[in-house]
Amino acid sequence: MCGGVFYQIDGEEVRTYFPNPHARLPVKMRGGRVELLPWGRRQNQPGRLPLGGWARHESILEGRWDKWQKISVKLDILQFMEKDMEGVSHWSDVTHGKFIQGLVATWEQERRVYVVTITPELDNAIHDRWPRIIAGG
Repeated sequence: MCGGVFYQIDGEEVRTYFPNPHARLPVKMRGGRVELLPWGRRQNQPGRLPLGGWARHESILEGRWDKWQKISVKLDILQFMEKDMEGVSHWSDVTHGKFIQGLVATWEQERRVYVVTITPELDNAIHDRWPRIIAGG
């Protein structure tokens, strides 16, 4: 489900995990600029946006995110982390030229980014949700 990410911004390497309330994700903006936005919302964080750090692709298509002024974005991430059934972390590279799809949600002044997830096609996948990888451009 993508519990952690690794990225570089302004020459600095960043490894962050969703449980960290200060976790930010690098959103590639139009024009190539990268903006760091808060990664989802945790139980004890104030706000009105949905709890969690992920948005199921199916729920986006069904319109469940429409009320949050959703915007589809590209997350400029080099690697993401999943834990297996035994709790062991596994890091996967994001192929050069590809991005993890993100969804920026907004409510009044609150703005957060969520990782878009899909159901993996592999029978032996670590999780039932996997980050949706999209082409660059």
